[in-house]
Amino acid sequence: MSVTTGVLAADAAPRRIAGAVPRVERVAARAADATEAERAVILEEFWADAARRGTPQIEALDGDPDHRAVTFLWRGHRATRQVLLLAEGIADRADLAASRLSPLPGTDIWHLTYRLRADHRGSYRMAADISPGEPPDSAELLQRRLLSLSAHAAPDPLNHLRMRGRWPDHDTSVIELPQAPARPWGERRAGAPRGRVERHRLPAGVLGAERDVWAYLPPGGRAAELPVLVLNDGDMWFGRLAFQDTLDALIADGAVPPLAVLAPDAVDRATRSRELGAHDSHVRFLADELLPWAAGRWPLTTDPARTLVAGQGLAGLTSLYAGLLRPERFGNVLAQSVPVSHLEAGDYRPVTVRLDVGLREEAILGHHRDLYEILRSRGCPVTLNEYNGGHDWACWPACLTEGLVGLLGH
Repeated sequence: MSVTTGVLAADAAPRRIAGAVPRVERVAARAADATEAERAVILEEFWADAARRGTPQIEALDGDPDHRAVTFLWRGHRATRQVLLLAEGIADRADLAASRLSPLPGTDIWHLTYRLRADHRGSYRMAADISPGEPPDSAELLQRRLLSLSAHAAPDPLNHLRMRGRWPDHDTSVIELPQAPARPWGERRAGAPRGRVERHRLPAGVLGAERDVWAYLPPGGRAAELPVLVLNDGDMWFGRLAFQDTLDALIADGAVPPLAVLAPDAVDRATRSRELGAHDSHVRFLADELLPWAAGRWPLTTDPARTLVAGQGLAGLTSLYAGLLRPERFGNVLAQSVPVSHLEAGDYRPVTVRLDVGLREEAILGHHRDLYEILRSRGCPVTLNEYNGGHDWACWPACLTEGLVGLLGH
C-alpha cells in the first residue's frame, strides 16, 4: 500500500511567466531596428526554427532544475484579435482571459510562457479570434466570447505529437516534458507479434440496448485460461488510441502475460453519462453478461485474482463499484480520475485497487486521498498514484500500462 506523487517533489502548480523568454526576446531585439524586408526574413527564420524544433518550446530555468519554461506560440496575421490556449490541467475555464497569448509588437508572433514542473504531461488546443472588432472590455462579455471561440480550437500546427479525440472527433496536441513518466510500451513495436482486435455486438440485456464490444486477443494462438481485463470506453482505447500496440509490446517484453481485453463501447456522450458511474445495472452488465458471453467464445480465466476491471472518470467509478460489489468476478481494479466524494457504506470484501489522479484535478484530488485511506482501512491492498497532469487522456494510458504491469507482471 503506497502513495506516489509524480516523479518530483517540487511545486507542480503551473505559473505564468510574464514577458518573453530569451528566444523570443532575441527575435524582438533583432526585429526592432530592422527594415520591413529584414524583419520579414527574421520572422521567417524564427518560424522555420520553431517548426524544426517543434512547439511548445521548452527551455531550462536558471537555478530551477525541477521546472521548465514552456512557451506556446501562434503565428498571427493582421486580422488576429486574440489567441486562446486551452491546456488541460493548466487553463482555468472559468477565467479564459488568463490563458490568452500576448502579441510581440511589430511581429506576427503570439506567445505565452508557463513555468511547469519537469514531469508534466497534458493535452491542449489553440484558437485564434479573427472576428471583427476588438475584444470587449467587460470581463463577463470577454469570457462569453472566449467560450464561443473555444468551440473552434484546433491542434497546434507546429506540434507533431497528437492524440485522437472523440465527441467531437478531433485531434489534440500533447506536451511531454523531459521527466514525464516513461512510456516504453507506448508505440507500435516493430517485429513484435501482433494480437488481433475484433468488434462484436452483444444482444440487448440489462442495459436495454445492443452494445458493441472491442475484444483484444493476444498473439500465439489459443492459450488456456487467459487473464482478462475489462476495459471501459473501448471506442477510445481501441478505436482511437490503438491500445493494442501497447498490449503487443507488453506481452513481447514479458512485462505481462498474454491476456484478453474486453472493452465495451461507450456509444456517445449522453449514453456514457447515463450508464456509467455507481450504477448496479452496468456492474451486472459487466459481470453477468459480458464475461459469460466472452467465456463462451475464448478460453478465459474465471479466477477473480486474474481478472481486472479498469476505467477513467465515470468509467473509473463503474470499475471501482464493480470490484467492491462483485469481488467474486473482479479481484483487481484500476480506477483513474474517479469523480467520487464518498464511498457508500457496505460489507465489501477486499479487492486490490490502484487509484490514479492528476495533481491538477483539484476538485477530486482530495477525494482520492480520502478514498485511499477508506479502502486501506477496509483491508484492501490499495495504491494511489498522483501524476502531474489533469483529467486527461494524454495521461491515462501511461497510468493504465503501469497498473497492468504492477498487477499482472508478477
